[in-house]
Amino acid sequence: MIREISLEGVLLPPILAYMLAATIPWVLSKRLLGALGAYEFVWHAPLFNTALYVIWLAMLMAFTFN
Repeated sequence: MIREISLEGVLLPPILAYMLAATIPWVLSKRLLGALGAYEFVWHAPLFNTALYVIWLAMLMAFTFN
């Protein structure tokens, strides 16, 4: 488990690093699903995108902590 990140004396929570790291696979999967036309079957795209981001974040944190 990582501790606080010090950025020029400002302590940042470690989840910020996880959130930044989860953004990369989220954007890639969003583009892939858009290219495949999967959003035609999604009822609410912003809600789906938020859930997709939370899934990537949870997977990243789960694999990091174990």
